[in-house]
Parts: sequence; structure tokens; C-alpha cells
Amino acid sequence: MKNSYALFFDIDGTLVSFKTHEIPDSTIQALTQAKKNGSRVYIATGRPPIIITNLGSIAHLIDGYISTNGALCYVGDELVCCQPIPKEDVMTCVEDSKEKGYSLIVVGRRDVAVLDPKGDVNRIFRQMLAVKEFDKASPLSEVLKQDILQLTPFFTAEYEAELLTRLPHCISGRWHPEFTDITANGADKGKGIIIMAKHEGFDPSRTIAFGDGGNDSSMILQAGIGVAMGNAIDALKQQADYVTTSVDDDGILNALRHFNVI
Repeated sequence: MKNSYALFFDIDGTLVSFKTHEIPDSTIQALTQAKKNGSRVYIATGRPPIIITNLGSIAHLIDGYISTNGALCYVGDELVCCQPIPKEDVMTCVEDSKEKGYSLIVVGRRDVAVLDPKGDVNRIFRQMLAVKEFDKASPLSEVLKQDILQLTPFFTAEYEAELLTRLPHCISGRWHPEFTDITANGADKGKGIIIMAKHEGFDPSRTIAFGDGGNDSSMILQAGIGVAMGNAIDALKQQADYVTTSVDDDGILNALRHFNVI
């Protein structure tokens, strides 16, 4: 008898290979079998919905989304939670980016603005992560009229610590050495699991979370079982209950077999 769980997956470096920008065939097969065996499949990503565009091969398997690191959760067209950043903290970060000259992605409830004075967004998101959707970015003045769910500034971890002292209502989750994702206090992937569990009616202890970066830490610790990919950062591996192989070496398949989900 196979075990059924609510399964939560980060996207970049977990479901999707940094090398191919695609979901490995073994992962597609593993998730298909897990669904047949009664498990549910959820996405837990730092990406806002506008750039969740690389999951087409498994879209029919997905039961719900924790996006923007937990600030926006939804199931189909139904909104489960929305936690915006207080406007004073938003403006502190926006003005600081203009003054210091670093790149910044401002994620609104509907649209996204991109400030890219140094070309960092273009280099990392468009070239390294194959994200084309930022070409549809909206003017900052229009996005600031919306609830702001996430700020993604491009600066060092050292400067991140300094800026956070001026953003009292915010937390930060870094999954790339060159940028971090800032969300409102209380908005992270781990809390997203709790919110989704209450909405969907499953036991939080019957969850398995899969990740590779710093912004996955909260859900790795919150889930009943936390799985770090073989390509994960060392800090996440130390927090995880289990370390599987890399995304490019059948990591999802091997972990789901290990826990008798498939």
C-alpha cells in the first residue's frame, strides 16, 4: 500500500532544471504516479503568477499554488490568501533602490514593474532563468497603485541585513546569491502550507516539501517531511529530514520512491 501526502514543490532547481529550464521526464512520471496513488500536488514558489510559465508539462496535475513565497495562495480561480507589504515599507525599498542604483522587481497583485539600471534582471531572469514574461512589465507608477506582494532587490546579503532594519513589517528569503525576495511578515512558504492545509482539509503532518534554496527553509521545517535536493544549498540540507539526488539526477523520483509515495 502506497502512502498519500500533500506534496509541495519549489520550482527553480527543484522541479525545473537550471541547466535545461525544463522538468525532467522522471519527475513528470513520478508526479503522475503520485497523483494516481492519491497524493496531492502543490507548487510553492517565489515566482509571482505572471512568471509561473514553465510548468506546462505538469499543469494538469497541480492542485494549488503558494506563490510569491506565500504572499499569494490560490486554488484554481479561488483566492486562498493575499498578504501585501505595508506601503511605507514598499516605498522605503523603492526609494532606496533609486538612490543606490540597484535593480528591483516590484510585484503587484496583478502586474509587475522592473527597475533594471544595471541589467541584472535581464542577465539573471531573462538569460539564466529563461523568463521572458518581464517583457510585459508595467510602469512602476501603475503597479504602486496595487497591493504589493513582493519586492526583489538585487544586492548582497550584507546590505539585505541593513535594509531590513528599515523594513519593520517585512521578512526576506534569499534563493540566489545576487538577489532576495522580500515579503510581508507572516508570508513565507511554511505558513503557506498551513494556510493551504486548512483550506484544502489535509493534515499538515501529512505533507512533504521539496526545495533547494534559502527561501525553502520555512516549508522544509514546517512540512511533515522536508526534502532537500542534491543541488540544494548546504544550510537547507542540514535542515532537511532527507537529502535526495539533484534535479538533473531523478531527485524527485528517488525521494518519492524512498518514502513509498510511488
